[in-house]
Amino acid sequence: MEREEVEVLLILAEELHFGRTAERMRLSRARVSQLVQRLERRVGAPLFVRTSRRVVLTALGAALRDELEPHHRAIDAALARAAASARAVEGTLNVGFSGPLAGEAVMRTADALGARHPGVEVHVCEVPFADPYSALREGIYDTQLVELPVGGTESDLASGPVLFTEARVLAVGRSHPLASRPVASLEDLADVPVLTVDAPLPAACRVLLAPERTPSGRPVPQGPAVSNAQEALVFVAAEKGAWLTAAHAATYHPWPGVTYVPLADAEPLAYGLVWRQTHHTPTVRAFAHTAREVL
Repeated sequence: MEREEVEVLLILAEELHFGRTAERMRLSRARVSQLVQRLERRVGAPLFVRTSRRVVLTALGAALRDELEPHHRAIDAALARAAASARAVEGTLNVGFSGPLAGEAVMRTADALGARHPGVEVHVCEVPFADPYSALREGIYDTQLVELPVGGTESDLASGPVLFTEARVLAVGRSHPLASRPVASLEDLADVPVLTVDAPLPAACRVLLAPERTPSGRPVPQGPAVSNAQEALVFVAAEKGAWLTAAHAATYHPWPGVTYVPLADAEPLAYGLVWRQTHHTPTVRAFAHTAREVL
């Protein structure tokens, strides 16, 4: 049976009037009559006795109504519970972050979200910069706070607005000529090997972490490939290359033999939340809304 057939039986059995039944179902009277006739053909016997003055249930119609009514109520209740669950902000939320500054921002947001929604438990873990999206795609993370933009090739992912920005710096060995300068330029990258990332990064990420050319088009020498910050600092301290990174590295990653030089003309890094297009749940939305307020 179709849902409309069930509803026309139950409502007409209650109203015993085709006009009022049509109004409640937001259908025409002709459509109501058509549904009743179709249902009676399906059953094989009349369910209502219709005269010019009144509508009366037959014994068969009353029996069918009594059997269908509790099931109809159960379906409506199940749909209502499912809709309420879909709107609920609860459960476990796994959030990734790229680097310690983003990690602090995630923790502040998680604390604020927990105060508003005690039913949410936030688990936090760092995203490896050499593989920023695999864990998100695999469902290990529900959302993550990372550098933007995500990139045009990541069509399965969506990102929110920029939540905060920070400057970029160039990490060089202390004996390198750039180490004695107060600031450096992106053009200086043509004169020093820049560490690359040991992973097939999206183009948007690679431009941020290991550009191939300076703004004027000069080629940037490629240094050793690294997969994490510790490897990068080891190579920089050994004078094997320079590391293009975020300004917070000078605070969170001090390292013997490494000097951080501000980049005067580098676009700042922008951070925002990223999630799967198919996984924008109420809890993810609540985390994003809280992040916008907190950050």
